[in-house]
Amino acid sequence: MEKVLYSLKPQKVWECFEEICQVPRPSKKEEKIIEFLLKFGQDNNLETKRDEIGNVIIKKPASAGMEDIKPVVLQSHMDMVCEKNNDTVHDFDKDPIIPYIDGEWVKAKGTTLGADDGIGMAAQMALLLSDDIKHGPIECLFTVDEETGLSGAFALQPGFVESNILLNLDSEDEGEIFIGCAGGIDTLATMSYEKEDVVEGLYTARIDVKGLLGGHSGDEINKNRGNSNKILNRFLWEFNNKYGIRIAKFDGGNLRNAIPREAHAVIAIPSKYKENLRIDLNVYASAMEEEWKINEPKLSITMETCSAPEFVIDKDSSDKLLNAIYACPHGVFNMSTKMPGMVETSTNLASVKFVENNQIVITTSQRSDIENGKWDIAQMVESVFVMAGAKVEHTDGYPGWAPNPDSEILEVAAKSYEDLFGKKPIVRSIHAGLECGLFLEKYPSMDMISFGPTLRDVHSPDEKINIETVEKFWLHLVDILARIPKN
Repeated sequence: MEKVLYSLKPQKVWECFEEICQVPRPSKKEEKIIEFLLKFGQDNNLETKRDEIGNVIIKKPASAGMEDIKPVVLQSHMDMVCEKNNDTVHDFDKDPIIPYIDGEWVKAKGTTLGADDGIGMAAQMALLLSDDIKHGPIECLFTVDEETGLSGAFALQPGFVESNILLNLDSEDEGEIFIGCAGGIDTLATMSYEKEDVVEGLYTARIDVKGLLGGHSGDEINKNRGNSNKILNRFLWEFNNKYGIRIAKFDGGNLRNAIPREAHAVIAIPSKYKENLRIDLNVYASAMEEEWKINEPKLSITMETCSAPEFVIDKDSSDKLLNAIYACPHGVFNMSTKMPGMVETSTNLASVKFVENNQIVITTSQRSDIENGKWDIAQMVESVFVMAGAKVEHTDGYPGWAPNPDSEILEVAAKSYEDLFGKKPIVRSIHAGLECGLFLEKYPSMDMISFGPTLRDVHSPDEKINIETVEKFWLHLVDILARIPKN
């Protein structure tokens, strides 16, 4: 393994992060990283165990003289979002992530970096390896499948963790301490269609929308980034009446918690409209480039002739699909009245996929600080697809984490930050989902905060982590542990 990051500080954290990058860890496929963590704990003679679903906990006794300090659990998730550029050859089930240094940032070559939440894992491992850091009894909890279902947090059983103080290491803005998060739910619509033969006299083409920034559907939903499904569908909808567009395929987005960056469709129209369609596509592409030139400067919309598909979907289903996607809300729905500048409720039109048995699945996700708000926007999305004749279902969702401004560990962490860096941290809630709400259901007396270094463009191949902030995050974490009060 080439040691690219070992020159960075704090060295032990970056060493551990680079080791983590070597281990494949897609959501719901965490077997290799679970094995890695179990071996790590055992090799270092630390009490290590896993639960039935795959969560791993590694315990370390207090350092000398700190035995009467309250125990603390440090928590991160072991899975990562697996996104890559179209021109990148990478198998997330087998291949390592290839990190590199780009100025003040660490990035990955053509893929997500996995610093969400690999850097939290690395900090835990560095603490477990340390012999010169003052701390009371610590537990390091690594959960599975945070990104696609919070399955590890849902399955966590009372008693697996013994501490009543939890430090969640899954936040992405250094200098900010989070004490609450939004709850969320997914809404899935399934539409059926009939296959029809591609008759003679049709021109078939593939239309691609590429180059969008994408990003986290919680943290970046307020940044007015383009949605590839919406941009592609808008063109198809606008010119459907003009040309009688027949759809053979619509494929956009991948992950429920990522703003979709790319989408493509395979369509058929009467051959006599071929040149007209190309002209209209060029006009539309120019209009979209102008519309998105500030927020999406790399937006690309292209069309190329392709071989005839095996089938097109029936016209009624095609029209219903285009109308439903156009009408489906996406983006910020409400801003918070309690915390100015904070998103309260949002929805993400995440993916459109043709699947088996003549069905199309449209995946959306909703978030809100308010339980009623979460259901309001989810039911709004449902109503759109019900009118289109789709079958709609909601996942169980996950609860929000209500802020506790009187938290003891918040007071400790805020004072630590101010003493270390000469300024007060920002204390706030976050619109992204964290596992903390689920932890509170299992451990109602748990006192929690969340913090971390600065990450940007997570859930996309542009994901990056700021090098300087990793050191500040580490110093803050170590200092918090030294300040934990006695039992």
